[in-house]
Amino acid sequence: MTQPQYDAIIIGGGAAGLSLALHLAQNAKIAVITKGPLREGATYYAQGGISAVLDAKDSVESHIEDTQRTGAGLCDPGVVRYTVEHGREAIQWLVECGVDFTTETAPDGSTHYHLTREGGHSHRRILHAADATGKEIQNSLVGQLKNHPNIDVLENHIVVDLITSKKLGQDENHCVGCYVLDREKQQVITLASRFTVLATGGAGKVYLYTSNPDVSTGDGIAMAWRAGCRVANMEFVQFHPTCLYHPKAKSFLITEAIRGEGGILRLPDGSRFMPNFHPDAELAPRDVVARAIDHEIKRLGIDCVYLDISHQAADFIRSHFPNVYTQCLEFGIDITREPIPVVPAAHYTCGGIMTNMTGQTDICCLYAIGETAFTGLHGANRMASNSLLECLVFAKAAAEDIAARIDEPYQAPSLPEWDASRVTQAPEEVVISHDWDELRRVMWDYVGIVRTDKRLQRALNRIQVLAREIDEYYTSHTVNNDSLELRNLVIVAELIVRSAIARKESRGLHYTLDYPEPISEKLQNTILTP
Repeated sequence: MTQPQYDAIIIGGGAAGLSLALHLAQNAKIAVITKGPLREGATYYAQGGISAVLDAKDSVESHIEDTQRTGAGLCDPGVVRYTVEHGREAIQWLVECGVDFTTETAPDGSTHYHLTREGGHSHRRILHAADATGKEIQNSLVGQLKNHPNIDVLENHIVVDLITSKKLGQDENHCVGCYVLDREKQQVITLASRFTVLATGGAGKVYLYTSNPDVSTGDGIAMAWRAGCRVANMEFVQFHPTCLYHPKAKSFLITEAIRGEGGILRLPDGSRFMPNFHPDAELAPRDVVARAIDHEIKRLGIDCVYLDISHQAADFIRSHFPNVYTQCLEFGIDITREPIPVVPAAHYTCGGIMTNMTGQTDICCLYAIGETAFTGLHGANRMASNSLLECLVFAKAAAEDIAARIDEPYQAPSLPEWDASRVTQAPEEVVISHDWDELRRVMWDYVGIVRTDKRLQRALNRIQVLAREIDEYYTSHTVNNDSLELRNLVIVAELIVRSAIARKESRGLHYTLDYPEPISEKLQNTILTP
């Protein structure tokens, strides 16, 4: 069979991947690979919005200052400025793609975007489409992508691994393609490409409780690590403070914008507790709010706390938060009349694959953008709604870099086909399901919101045992979706734990009882090398 040859393969179909595809598709043949349907991913479920300086009372300098303060001293100043300064341009591009942001009418009759405020921000600068911003962005980008003559979309495909020239016996390490499992046909195909882009999102599924969709299994980070890329700051995992607590609710996030519009966190007796933890109370940075909720749950031995917006007018609530209102009502909770039971859950991976300002990784022709990448924007804690902005800004930067290199002389190598001659069909899947469950419980119990050296070492010991079991299973049996995701998750879990052990201080999202204070003279990123 003739191997498909592309100018660029983009692994992942969220805001980062689709934006890059659209920017690059005018003069390049592209494949977009998604594990599930094209609309399934973290972008689709993003409720809050995207941050950008549009209000005359706001400023680029204020957005930069807020981002750096929330990042607890570890943000890269040049990356922060570059991202923030390109915010207005990113918004304009989304509007041109058909994104319909929520507007409001001023007293003078003029119409402008409605801006809300979220944790860490000193101004209202969050553009949104009601409370389903990600869904609106995703649908608009998919609409632009459909039937594009230069873009092939491979839905329900999962990448098994990257193919590099070093794996083919050459000295220099270039990424030249990937092996991909067609989940419907259960066949592994070989795709060759001049450039490969990892836009696979985060790794929330490494934890037992997460706001992330099922596809967020750290695939890009694990593949890049196996190929030889460095990763950075994997210890900084953001836990969203408010996920719906209900036995039938799966990973449903309650947008931070509810707190931005006056929502109050209460204990079961109705008392407010956030003013005891931070002067900004409910609008404190996410790590502070999540840690406060975790503290109160453990202190009182309760299952959850409550987020109360019912003091606002019912019409206001239904118009501003129609998605949350409808979803909660399905579980018997009327948020116009009663508070919402909430708990923290793993939400965002601040660390990732190290890249430069154009998304290039340590391996030539391999790029990483979006949540899977470490750009230096978020530091030790991501500020709310900066993530979609990062996706858009770096997607364009990577597209421009690839476009500038695409006409360079290039001899496409002949890639070996996937060899499954020495493996057998697994007789039972219980090993996978058991290891999957144990890994996520170990991470939740020992590598969660509050950590200790003893918990981390216990986690590392068990993860390394699991890693050996999983590797033995992978090398002996035919690959399938679950085994591939688990193989990636156990790598990401070990990277998180090793990074957490290396940081002997508390900073941002990494809080340890053994080192409860930050160490100002040791301001550095945690970098791991394969």
